[in-house]
Amino acid sequence: MKRITIYDVAKEADVSLATVSRVINDSSVVREDTRIRVQQAIEKLGYKPNAIAQGLALSKTTTISIVMSEKLFGYNGKILNGLMDVAKIYNYNIMFHTTSRGITRMQDVIESIIKTRTDGVILFNDNFSEDELEVLQEYQIPMVVVGSKIGDTKLENVGNTYVDFEKMAYDLVNSYFEKGVEDITLLEDRLNASMLAELKKGVDKAFAERGKVFTQYVPYDESFKSSYVFLTEHFKKHAPSKLVIASRDSQAYAVLNACQEAGYKIPEDIELVCVNNNKYLTMTKPHISAYNIPEYDIGAVSMRLLTKMLVHDPSIKDNISIEMGYSFIPRGTTK
Repeated sequence: MKRITIYDVAKEADVSLATVSRVINDSSVVREDTRIRVQQAIEKLGYKPNAIAQGLALSKTTTISIVMSEKLFGYNGKILNGLMDVAKIYNYNIMFHTTSRGITRMQDVIESIIKTRTDGVILFNDNFSEDELEVLQEYQIPMVVVGSKIGDTKLENVGNTYVDFEKMAYDLVNSYFEKGVEDITLLEDRLNASMLAELKKGVDKAFAERGKVFTQYVPYDESFKSSYVFLTEHFKKHAPSKLVIASRDSQAYAVLNACQEAGYKIPEDIELVCVNNNKYLTMTKPHISAYNIPEYDIGAVSMRLLTKMLVHDPSIKDNISIEMGYSFIPRGTTK
């Protein structure tokens, strides 16, 4: 028998998750007709809200939850180290929650966070909707979102430590425009959709400012076993662009190998830039140009921000959105 969740109640009552949460917690800000509709949905579905309601954090537990997608675990090791080191300094325990498509849903993680009375939450960008953030907000749980810049939100007590990937892509594309290169490709990356969305915004903006439309966005075909196999077939039908932008190392390797096997020279015929740098990008021939992103610092700053939010530190009252810097590392795949 399917377990009924707060999501099911929200869908049945045609309201937001936060509205269901407010009814469960007997909030006075809910209209009476809406309250009745939610209560009727709860009764109809047989939802048992008491377990969550009892988890309302009335006392501190010195526990911080970190929520990230299982598929990104291998790419965020340095950020996690930064998070853990600062949490240890301030004597916070860490509870990890991973989401997996078809296995662990975000809604299950939210219920677990509330039940275990977590003091605060670190969220990696690709794990949530604003509606889900609002549910945690109802339980007065401070949050810091790590990774890409989040859009304008009406929610309070939500911090953000981010790299401006939109500006990164915008500046990169403009630098190639200045060299006379307009044939540019951005590869889709389904592992980090929020970062990719920001990168594409930057590329689109750069093209639009010159009265052009960016058309060389290459979506990944999941019918192929790997990006290498996909790109090998793709380049048989479509010549690679003068500049190819990849999000992570495996994509960059795939571009490098597929282009070389198709008879193209790098960087003479095609230039390649990988957004996320790591040590393996210098183990190829040629070495792959990339961006140095201060991953450990992102983790450390994020956790320190959250610890300040937990004690209502006045120094961060108007500064809970922190932009982290980055620098370009030119190597053998760019001229």
